Order: sequence, then structure tokens, then C-alpha cells
Amino acid sequence: MDYIIRATAADNQIRAFAITSRELVETARAHHNTSPVATAALGRLLSGGAMMGVMMKGSQDKLTLMMKGDGPINGVTVTADSQGRVKGYVGNPNVVIPANFAGKLDVGAAIGYGTLTVIKDMGLKEPYSSQVPLGTSEVAEDLTYYFASSEQVPSAVALGVLMSKDNTVKQAGGFIIQLMPFAEEKTIAYLEEKIAKITSVTDMLEQGMTPEDILNEVMGELGVQVTDKIGTEFYCNCSKERISKALASLNRKDLNYLINDGEQIEVKCDFCNTTYTFSTAELRKLGG
Repeated sequence: MDYIIRATAADNQIRAFAITSRELVETARAHHNTSPVATAALGRLLSGGAMMGVMMKGSQDKLTLMMKGDGPINGVTVTADSQGRVKGYVGNPNVVIPANFAGKLDVGAAIGYGTLTVIKDMGLKEPYSSQVPLGTSEVAEDLTYYFASSEQVPSAVALGVLMSKDNTVKQAGGFIIQLMPFAEEKTIAYLEEKIAKITSVTDMLEQGMTPEDILNEVMGELGVQVTDKIGTEFYCNCSKERISKALASLNRKDLNYLINDGEQIEVKCDFCNTTYTFSTAELRKLGG
């Protein structure tokens, strides 16, 4: 069961989130049939997006993360809500590139240089949108930079996806640790020292550590208090009805073109790869 925990430490000087996300990343891999490096890229952003989603307060709030670079993956897009539901896709799910110098999946090269766009739709007239340049394109460091530059919140972000020999997802998860404005120097120094010693999130998960264990490992001596546990899943709210509404909103000329073609059409959801089929009779109904 995948879940996210929300916690505080050091008398509220720190707020933290940790996630175990193997099932949701494996669901995404199965839906999109992604290559290992595409699974790692998408899985990291899904895990980070899920944690960032639950940072939002409103039940209708939506978060979108888009990493657009010049690499062969042709972009990674993730959408999350405040209830732990997340979905996403990559432009090129079949991307295959050599491992990096450390023998690891080279997510940075797959995404390439470009921008990270963060859009928060919190029910206001205009969604909040912020764009920052991609640094390493390894996802975690880029989210760290976004928090520091756009939200002025010093943060440590760690995300990982470990693949099995059969290219299914073996482990996935991560954490986001953030300093509050009143954090003391000794708290910051302790945290920096502990984070520097961490090898990788997937190593911790492989050892059987839970999100609670991971935060205790990083901040144990600062008094970790878990304040919330939220289930998280890969969830897409597409349906034939929603696609019908989108088709019905086409201008008359385009809809007539589809009808007169005389063939049934297939519409595919980017986020979950589900295909919806519409007959010409159904298209005619949409045209009123």
C-alpha cells in the first residue's frame, strides 16, 4: 500500500513529507509501457508531485508539474490533487539511452536542458504559475531549486526509482524536508550533515524502511512527529463522458469532418493511455 506521511521536527522548525510509491509508479509503467529510463523519470516526478499535491489545502486544488527539455524523452508531465491522487505521462515512453558514468539510469540526459513549470490551480481566477530553468534534470534537484527560488523555502528533496531485472518497478519513493523561516542554525547544520550521509532513498526502501523510518533516519534526534498519513495512488479521472464533452466543444466544421469521414474514431487519454472509441452515430449525437 503506497502512502505519504506528513511530519514536523525540531519544535516545528522543520516540516517534512515522505512517500513510498512502488505501486503507483508500477501502475504508470504498465499503463504507458515505459522503458526503464522513462519509468525512472516519470516515477520520480509522480512521487514528488504526489507529495507536493498534499501540501495544498483545498479539496479541489490541482497541481501540474511539467519538465520540458531538449532530451529524447520529449517532456514529462504530472498532475496531482490534494488527496494523494496523481497521474502523468512522458512524451516518448520508448526512450533508451546509455547509463550514466555511475552506471545508473540517466534521467538527466533523457530530459535534457529546459524548464520546469509548476502550475497550482487553487480555484482563484488565475492559476499560480512559476517557471524555473532545469539544473540537473534529475528531478529531485530541480524541485529543490524550484522551492528555493519560487517559494523561498529551503528544501531537501530526494526521489528514487529502482527497477527489477524484468523492468518492473522494484522500489520507488522519496522525501521533501523543508526549513521554516525561524529554523535555528544548529538545526540547519545537523540536517545538512545527516542529508549529506544519505546514499539513496531506494537503498533505504530496499532495506525495508518505511516513510516513517526514513524521516527518523534523517531527522531522528530532532524529534519527528508524524501528523498525517495519506494513501496515494495513480488515478486518472478520464471517462467517455468527459471525452464526449471535449469532442462536443469542437467547432461545427471539425466535427462534421469527423462525421463525414464515415469511420469510427479513437481518442486516447495522454495521462493513462486509455482509448475511447466513438462511432459516427455517436459523433452525430454530439453534434446535436
